[in-house]
Amino acid sequence: MANLDTIKRRYGIVGRSPALENALNTAIRVAPSDLSVLIMGESGVGKEVISRLIHDNSTRKHQGFIAINCGALPEGTINSELFGHVKGAYTSSTGDRKGYFETLDGGTIFLDEIGEMPPQTQTFLLRVLENGEFIRMGSNKVQKTDVRVVAATNRKLLDRVREGKFREDLYYRLSTVPIEMPSLRERTEDIYLLFRFFANNFAEKQSIEAIQLDEEARWLLEQYTWPGNIRELKNVAERMSILSEKRELSAVDLAELMPQLMQRNLPAIRREDQPGGSANSFQERDILYKVLFDMKEDMTQLKNLIADLIRSNNLSVRDVERVQSLAMPGNYPAAAAEIDRFAAADAGNVASEAYDLRDLDVVTPDVPRSGAYAGAGNGQRPHSKQPDYKSSDPIIVDHDMHRAYAESEIVDEDLSLANAEKELIKKALRKHNSRRKEAAAELGISERTLYRKIKEYEVSE
Repeated sequence: MANLDTIKRRYGIVGRSPALENALNTAIRVAPSDLSVLIMGESGVGKEVISRLIHDNSTRKHQGFIAINCGALPEGTINSELFGHVKGAYTSSTGDRKGYFETLDGGTIFLDEIGEMPPQTQTFLLRVLENGEFIRMGSNKVQKTDVRVVAATNRKLLDRVREGKFREDLYYRLSTVPIEMPSLRERTEDIYLLFRFFANNFAEKQSIEAIQLDEEARWLLEQYTWPGNIRELKNVAERMSILSEKRELSAVDLAELMPQLMQRNLPAIRREDQPGGSANSFQERDILYKVLFDMKEDMTQLKNLIADLIRSNNLSVRDVERVQSLAMPGNYPAAAAEIDRFAAADAGNVASEAYDLRDLDVVTPDVPRSGAYAGAGNGQRPHSKQPDYKSSDPIIVDHDMHRAYAESEIVDEDLSLANAEKELIKKALRKHNSRRKEAAAELGISERTLYRKIKEYEVSE
């Protein structure tokens, strides 16, 4: 048995990828037997070379070999080509004719594009593979033949079987030993080796200097998907050798000569193509949309709160104009009572100590208020003078409010925002008889946020 390096040199196979070497090793091991072989792979990956390799390393190497493209033979004549016919079998048959299975007795037949074989011909082929018998068209005489069949396809035969376009029994009879030939995009390490091989061979034939690629051009070449595989790469190497005036190409030169290298069509699996995907995809999509909309709402509210902090306290931040341009919230009646509690705090510490942004959830709808903070829930504190603030004022105390509160009396009271929020939640639940949905609407927060707050503050309902 010939070793792998010898086989590569003999058949001009260039590459060192594990997938390629695995296919070659399988072909070498199965060659001495008479087993049927099915070579699978995309167009242009070298399936015919593998069939030649199998024949030349078998006991039939001194007999005939022929490669037949089943897709290229018309349906009306393929039976005659393979199995022959007798005189008068059809209108134009003026004499007997032997088919390939008769003339290549003892040899090898390579049936390329086996997936395109007509159903009637598949039946005749199955009989040949099972017991070596065939009948010429128009004859009733059974003949025997000893032919080894090596088939190849660039389509998924199991899909053709499910579609009813290929016999299942023939598929399993052909694929006694399956060989999977890797595509060029699966052999990234071999792309530049093949390019140099084709470029050097072409340069030698044309008596010109071979072209070379720099590192960036080589990387660009390796990132291309190569739908035409080795055949396409060979054409590219020869075309560049003729059209390029330079002998060392950069990535820019390569892109100018081969614009398709810049195309990136990334694969994506559609839900409809996955088992059971069409029925569940819409439900999952609805759930995903709901989560995204909730996140968007939360982020909008958080941005509005931060913008209020910056605008009302003249904080110094990066890109402040962009933050200040955000849409401002309407008002915050649920937190209006807390303004009184923080009025006495130092103006410079309001932004850093007064609020825990993690506990501020959402903008609430407008609630009418008669005085500065009437209806907030805690009554009105005594002030020497109180400006009449509108309901659209933000919860953050501005500088005018600081000046107003500077004249007020400072009393000792609970300044915990968490406790105030807990009391507000209790009041809302009592008001709505522990109906969380209505209580959440009253507080201006989502029901999910209310549930989290109840658990966090251990509020009994």
